[in-house]
Order: sequence, then structure tokens, then C-alpha cells
Amino acid sequence: MAGNAFGTLFRLTTFGESHGKAIGGVLDGCPAGMELDLPAVQSELLRRKPGQSSLTTGRQEPDEIHWLSGLYEGKTTGAPIAFIAHNQDARTEDYAHLEKAFRPSHADFTTWAKYGIRDHRGGGRSSARETWARVAGGAIARQFLAPLGIEVSAYVERVHDTGMVSVPQFYNREAVDAHAVRCPDLSLAESMANKILLAKKAGDTVGGTLVVVARGVPAGLGEPVFDKLQATLAHALWSLPAVKSMELGSGLQGTYMHGSEHNDPWIQTKEGEFETTSNHSGGIQGGISNGSEIVIRLGFKPVSTLLKTQDSVNEAGEPIQLEGRGRHDPCVLPRAVPLVEAMVLLVLADHSLKNNSAQL
Repeated sequence: MAGNAFGTLFRLTTFGESHGKAIGGVLDGCPAGMELDLPAVQSELLRRKPGQSSLTTGRQEPDEIHWLSGLYEGKTTGAPIAFIAHNQDARTEDYAHLEKAFRPSHADFTTWAKYGIRDHRGGGRSSARETWARVAGGAIARQFLAPLGIEVSAYVERVHDTGMVSVPQFYNREAVDAHAVRCPDLSLAESMANKILLAKKAGDTVGGTLVVVARGVPAGLGEPVFDKLQATLAHALWSLPAVKSMELGSGLQGTYMHGSEHNDPWIQTKEGEFETTSNHSGGIQGGISNGSEIVIRLGFKPVSTLLKTQDSVNEAGEPIQLEGRGRHDPCVLPRAVPLVEAMVLLVLADHSLKNNSAQL
């Protein structure tokens, strides 16, 4: 099965299934000699773990990381860094009725059509359980980027029809994690939580939008043609489950502007640095970072698994009534925050290494 690795120089490969023995990853290309804060990596994994609040799935997984290679006396050795987490709370019996049935809007049918075989237990490889390894890899990337002054933070902007109206900005982790919804506007966070809980009570789900901001990114990251920075960010972020839209900078709103409104004028500061007076470009021009904050908005669909009966078909093409069962997130957004941060961090780490060969 192809498509299990991401990145060129800073390259993450993930493996494992939702109901398999373990999930894990191998990160190749991390420079040697980096002192890795292992508890900090575990802390990031706990932000995406299931069962962390009433707003998420009831599956209980400790998600403890076990390091297999690539470290010696707390430092990276330059060898591939391998890590796993054991699955401990999978309930395979909850998925018995899906062995020959296709859930609406899931990867059940498409996986079967492609391979002629599928693991129906929790979605197998297509389950969001796979993203555990992405967060682990992203946590290592964060520590690699920190000395360069690069920071990445994401937050929930909107749940269903309740959302922030302020201009996207960088929020620190304490502000984002102050509420289980991971919206830094506490006056709205509780309303968002109520939206999720009402949908959950009705056996339904809701979607929304998430904003991610990267600051401290130097000018010059990205390649001018096929590997434009926004293209690799799109590759990374669209690979996440449930992502349905992506906007950079002013996004679709910018299409309502004239060029005279949308252009980002350059100025030179007293320190001799160059910066723009606006950021409609979202920090990227010509596929290359310009030194401004990179600002991206992502749209997430409502979770496809409902605790309601739905019309569907089985592998024989026969119409069936599909009963909703199992433990699922009524809204992915709160747990998606660390996933999105991880993928942006992996992209920036990869491009930072590539940029070392841009000039003599």
C-alpha cells in the first residue's frame, strides 16, 4: 500500500490500524545531536488522545509512546527514529455488522473497490487512529524548529454555526487549551460545546473550521514551481481525515477584493528588515514564505458515523438499514488541533532542511 510516507528530507512513515496490535511511525532525516524532550512529545500526544472529555469518543487509550530506535542518552543519533503505541481499548465486536456493509461517506466502499479487501474494524488503516504517529512526528519537528524561532499554533474558530469573528491570530497553547473545545474565545467556547453535546445526544455530528498560524517563519522557505510551500502544506493538511476545505490568507474572501485592496505592500523597518503592512497572502508569495505569519483556515466536515439508522448497501449491492454503533467523536475539531499543528510542523521542518542548499 503506497502513500504511507510524507516529506522529502524530514520524512515520516506511519503504520498500523485502528484495531491492530499497535500503531506507530518512523521518522527519518532528523539531524543528529538534538536533545529530545521526551515528556514534551508525550504531552502533545495526550492532546489528541481519545476519551479526554465528554466532547470526544469514549474510547480509552493511554497512547503512551514507546521509543524503539534513533535515540541514545536522550539525543538523536541521525538514525531513523521509530516509535509505537499499543492499542488497548479496541472493541472489535462493535463493528461486526460492518463486515459486509458500507457506511455512508466513509472509506469502506472506496477501500474495498481499490483493494478488493478491507479491515472493517474501526475503519482499519483509514481510521483517524493513524494520526497518532503524525502527532509524534510533529512533536519532534516542533523541537527541531524551536531554536530557529518557528512556532505553530492552531485553534477551533467555529463549530457548526457558532464561531469567532475576529481576525485570525496566533494564540499560545494555554489560551487554546483553556477549554475542552480548544477555542481561545471562552465566551464562545461553551456555546460551541453545547452544540457538540446536543448533536451527540441526538446521535448526530457537527463540523466547523479551524485556524492554524505559523510565526517566526523566515522568508525563503518553499520552492517556486511544483513544491510551492502552500502546495506541500495543502498535501499535508488535505491528507488529514475529514478536511474538506483550505484557505490561505484572505482565502475566498480575497476573491471579492480588487487587486488594489488585496496586495500586501512592502516596507523596510528601522532595523533594516522587510515586512508587509497587510497579510492577504497568508505569508506565502510565489510559493515561498515572505516572513509574515502563515495563516490557514481549514474546514472539517461533520463526522460520518452517526448513532442513527441510515440507508446503505452491502457488498452484494443489496439495500440495507445500517444501524449506528460504537464510540465516535461527535465533532473532530477539538482533537484535530494537534493533528493540524503536527502536519504544518512537519512541512516547515522539511522545507527548512531543503533550504540549507538554496545558496552557497
